[in-house]
Amino acid sequence: MGYHVWLWHKVRTQPLSTIIGTNARGRRYWVAAIMKDNEKKNILAVQTLRNTIMGSTLMATTSILLCSGLAAVISSTYSIKKPLNDTVYGAHGEFMVALKYVTLLLIFLFSFICHSLSIRFTNQVNFLINCPPECSDGVVTPAYVSDLLERSFTLNTVGNRLFYAALPLMLWIFGPVLVFLCSVTMVPVLYNLDIVLTPEKRKFGENNNGHAHECGAV
Repeated sequence: MGYHVWLWHKVRTQPLSTIIGTNARGRRYWVAAIMKDNEKKNILAVQTLRNTIMGSTLMATTSILLCSGLAAVISSTYSIKKPLNDTVYGAHGEFMVALKYVTLLLIFLFSFICHSLSIRFTNQVNFLINCPPECSDGVVTPAYVSDLLERSFTLNTVGNRLFYAALPLMLWIFGPVLVFLCSVTMVPVLYNLDIVLTPEKRKFGENNNGHAHECGAV
């Protein structure tokens, strides 16, 4: 949670230093380019948005299936035995087990809702991005379509992050030690996926790539 609060602040204050902010800027340019030359790029727009909808649909389906499975576990008489010491591996009483499963259920449910709303906004963009400018009376502008697309991707990102957060929560069933280890592992991984390389690191990477190509040519 602390990492994502920091990431949200980073996106708000220095958007181009993050993958989220950089991609958002690129999507706005993409919408403007598509709507400017719509007659030649309308098929490209529809296919791109269709792929986005398919990804959100897959995540929404997975989330709701996991919700159904967790609901079945909660409603059954299933009980977890207590083979480990509570003081080290966490309490496994009826209340704590129910709390863990209900928390997981809510996480997956909110992930499903976010992905469903993301699909809704993407479907709207799918129609509006091909709207002829002369027929929209200046209402359906590239800025308006970009805002709808950004809402879709924001909800998609939130849904994905909730889904990722469910991993350490699933390990919480077995105790807090695994939650800590999983969180410590996930934060550096997410950081490398979320932060854009600095110019110095990018230049270093380009030099290494160029050197690698030269070696391959030799």
